[in-house]
Amino acid sequence: MPEIQRIGRLVGRRGISEAKRRAGVDEATRRLLLGFVVPTWTGAGLADWACHRATDIEHTAGRRESVIHAAMMTQAGIPALLGLLFEVNAGVLATTLAALGSHQVTAVWDVAYAENRRKVTATEQHVHGLLEQVPVMATAFLFAVHWDQARALLPRSPERPRFKLERKRKPLSRPYLAVLFAAITGLTAVPYGNELWRCQQAAQEAKAPPR
Repeated sequence: MPEIQRIGRLVGRRGISEAKRRAGVDEATRRLLLGFVVPTWTGAGLADWACHRATDIEHTAGRRESVIHAAMMTQAGIPALLGLLFEVNAGVLATTLAALGSHQVTAVWDVAYAENRRKVTATEQHVHGLLEQVPVMATAFLFAVHWDQARALLPRSPERPRFKLERKRKPLSRPYLAVLFAAITGLTAVPYGNELWRCQQAAQEAKAPPR
């Protein structure tokens, strides 16, 4: 009996240690997502906008390319918002995977459309590399942290998939969300909105009859 109790205590300690290790890995992954991946995506997006402006996008590739950019921001933004505000389950992971696939396809279309209409510099190509890989990184991190629900997407999985949207049990702090949304608005939404407006104005001016 004492031997059984000793083994039970040992297994219990190992179980607690393993639980702490997993919790530490999960927390470190979340910190990477929030403290590195999201700021990198925002910064790369702003750098890409600066490249577009430097090559006079409104008078070269024009409005269609700007609309493509808006589509890619939407494809990346929807899963990002879901992951920030809701519990990450099979439904959120499936949406993230679908958005990633469509974002990669749209990125190829974007470059194919732009390269013959304006100068795509080496700097912009490097920025494009970041913008294409950051969503891949974010998706990989989400799948790693929520592996039980990731497995649930597979056929004959022992896990039960959850698809209902649920508010986070441990929501992110309001100050962090406020800073994050302010950064996304100021560094992404406003610049690209300005780009689309400039392209629209240039298209209207081109259609206007000469005076």
